[in-house]
Amino acid sequence: MTMLTTEPEPAQQAPRPRPLARELQEITTAVRVSFHWLGTSRSLTHSQKAQAAESFGAAEKFLSAGKKLFDTSAPAYRQVTAVRSRIVQYWKSTTLPFPEPGIRLLRKERLGIFEAQLTEFRQELEEAVERLEEEFETLQQQARERLGSLYDPRDYPHSLRQEFAVEWDYPSVTPPDHLQQLAPELYARECARVSARFEEAMQLAETAFLEEFNGLITHLCERMSGQSGASPKVFRDSAVSRLHEFFERFRTLQIGSHEQLEGLVQQAQSLLRGITPQQLRDHSSLRQHVSRQMSAVQSQLDQLLVDRPRRSIMRPSTGEEA
Repeated sequence: MTMLTTEPEPAQQAPRPRPLARELQEITTAVRVSFHWLGTSRSLTHSQKAQAAESFGAAEKFLSAGKKLFDTSAPAYRQVTAVRSRIVQYWKSTTLPFPEPGIRLLRKERLGIFEAQLTEFRQELEEAVERLEEEFETLQQQARERLGSLYDPRDYPHSLRQEFAVEWDYPSVTPPDHLQQLAPELYARECARVSARFEEAMQLAETAFLEEFNGLITHLCERMSGQSGASPKVFRDSAVSRLHEFFERFRTLQIGSHEQLEGLVQQAQSLLRGITPQQLRDHSSLRQHVSRQMSAVQSQLDQLLVDRPRRSIMRPSTGEEA
């Protein structure tokens, strides 16, 4: 009697991402920033909406109405929202986009700096909330006078200290290692999904850099140009300083996935090296030279943006897979 034996099939291997996407996955960690925030408005009650609808001769179900709980233009409240805006701006300016809502990619080497800065922002937020707390009774009294019968003390918390907060965490965006033993095929599919996510993250980052750089160059060129023989448009120092900030952020965040963009950034940086905004305002020949060169950069950026969808589809694999 002959027995047939078969070798067990090897577990399905997860497809390997292309080198740059794999590098992006290795050098970054996902980071998420979220806020707990006091609502500043409330919907009217059923009876209040009915009363409002009656005054206009309208059907209640076709009416949407609400009320502001306090004056959100008050300086103390605006200081609180200013801290939130700074937190969001910092988070976005020090990270790369990722194709999952609320998640961005932070270079692992900057993790300590990020933690320290967010901790400082949290302290600033708490201090701003304390100042708002001191004035909140006055804001509530003003609301009582302005809302009339719509005022309801139950809409207001006894304290604001638990009503404003910022949190951040580092969620995993890769499949857990134990899944490889429990369900190899599922693990392989999840690895493929994650690899595709990081490929998309690279494309999102390239597009974001392209669009921001193009906008900054376009703005500077417009500020340096004249119209119909008129004097050049007045431009602020920020037209130049924001470009320098972009150069630094690009140097810190980019991973070498777009050689043409890198070359244009270097070209623009060289053009502005050692030149101050005041020099551009004072010296027409220098201004015209920089304007011509920047216009050439802008033209190439415009073409890259036009070609961008095709480049995303046709991106070649670089180098041999390990």
